[in-house]
Amino acid sequence: MTVEDLRLPSAVRRGRNTTPEPGAPREEGRVAAAAAELVASLTAEPWGQVSVSVYETGRLVSLAPWLTGHTERVRFLLAAQRPDGGWGAPGGYALVPTLAAVEALAAELGRVPGASGTPFADEAAVGGAVRRGLAALRRWAGTETGAGRGGDPRVPYDLRELPDMPAVELIVPDLLGRLNGHLAALGEGEPLPPPRGMNGGKLALVRTGLAAGATVPQKMLHALEVAAEAASKAPGVVPTPLREGRAAAIGASPAAGAAWLGGAGEDSPVRHYLEAVVDRYAGPVPCAAPVTVFERGWTLSWLRRAGVPVTVPEELTAGLAAAIGPGGVAAGPGLPPDADTTSVGLYTLALLRAPREPDALWAYETETHFCTWQGEEGASPTVNAHVLDAFGEYLRLAGGGGRNARYAAATGKLSAWLRGRQLPDGSWLDRWHVSPYYATACCALALGEYGGAESADAVRGASRWLLDTQREDGSWGRWTGTAEETAYALQTLLLTRPDPQATTGATAGATETAVEAERRAAAVERGHRRLLTMVTGFGEPLDRPALWHDKDLYYPAAIVRAAVLGALHLARHHRP
Repeated sequence: MTVEDLRLPSAVRRGRNTTPEPGAPREEGRVAAAAAELVASLTAEPWGQVSVSVYETGRLVSLAPWLTGHTERVRFLLAAQRPDGGWGAPGGYALVPTLAAVEALAAELGRVPGASGTPFADEAAVGGAVRRGLAALRRWAGTETGAGRGGDPRVPYDLRELPDMPAVELIVPDLLGRLNGHLAALGEGEPLPPPRGMNGGKLALVRTGLAAGATVPQKMLHALEVAAEAASKAPGVVPTPLREGRAAAIGASPAAGAAWLGGAGEDSPVRHYLEAVVDRYAGPVPCAAPVTVFERGWTLSWLRRAGVPVTVPEELTAGLAAAIGPGGVAAGPGLPPDADTTSVGLYTLALLRAPREPDALWAYETETHFCTWQGEEGASPTVNAHVLDAFGEYLRLAGGGGRNARYAAATGKLSAWLRGRQLPDGSWLDRWHVSPYYATACCALALGEYGGAESADAVRGASRWLLDTQREDGSWGRWTGTAEETAYALQTLLLTRPDPQATTGATAGATETAVEAERRAAAVERGHRRLLTMVTGFGEPLDRPALWHDKDLYYPAAIVRAAVLGALHLARHHRP
């Protein structure tokens, strides 16, 4: 089994053995059939279809060697190492997974045969991986003998330049402390320094508070593993029972659950949770599971927004509606409710013609915008775009008068805030995704439908940026052309075309010059042709890079496939 095979749950992989090879004929109904299969998979695999994580898997190797699948997790880490010694995506995205993998494998080297968690048999392979990983880390930190000042410029080793990943300011100091302890025991040289501008002060406060029995902020539970011994049975932490079975999660995170257990434990609901995740992924684990509402909301909304003809079972609609409470809904058990999952769920219900008043979102309103959750540091354009979707579609169905006037006013506030966050080149960036193509799609589509005439220039700017950044082969992508990012670009170009017949939205009454229309049409044609070569006959991307932000980058397979199917449907049936 290859590393790529392990990126999705085993049940999902087994169900896709009949997918046609690239270049297979695309009959008229192929997209609809693929969409039907995709929607069925949301019920068949309710925990979600997300890729496994080097970071999260490494933490289990280090914290829970007693857990079923330990050998498979070590093998996964060894197979996932890059030729340069690191792990993960390019640039600063490599730091956290590389630290986690090296720390885990160094812990494995230090284990005594016969102790809890039998050491991996191939000690030479583990040792070699540790040495190559250490060399990469020292090169990035600029401490390798002969290294230039600042190390490898492709990997920022400065807190201010690191990607805005959840809990990175806690995770890195924790991993460095653990790794430097292993290096001292193994005699592997000088300790690694922290990134410039980073210290362990905040981490120390978290550990002190936990040890004293303080109540832990719910958003902190997702990264509870950073608390070390203070996490074990911390009195301020209560596991969240899952809807089915005897399992309970800590912050929807396998690593957090292992840290809270503090050992093999007995018949614990948290151990049942860990065993369930390990069983689904055959050893390695994702950063978060289950992610039922998150996956269903994004998947169904991408399909519906693009007009893909698909029947959504009442079970999915009813489940989505039941999950959204007065305070919203969380992406996973033990996580705090958030405006992103809540707004996408509400928008999806509206698209399914089962609208719910989006009043739960008022809890996230600030003076200028909507926060992802209370106490958020920073702000997210895509979260605000999704809130605009939810409010705008609700108003489209319910009307804007009377008690709904507040929603109408909020759409203006959201639209203005999003326009103000647009970059000079016409794109947007966001804290929940690597790619500007995802952020730009979310923002431009929301503004195009619900942003009013004042948003027309912003939407046109987004289209110009997409036309200017298309690659020579017809694809789009931050690092390289990908099916996912190409799908976002195509959906944006096709769903924001000026519509002289429209009466609302940024494209109301607008027209394009012949030159502009020709350029858009050519870009869509090239992008469509290229996308067909990047997916199977059923719209499954051949390459699945992890581009979504969590503690590590991840790939949500069902969501990405929905975006691709939506782009294929639009390009086939709605060419400019």
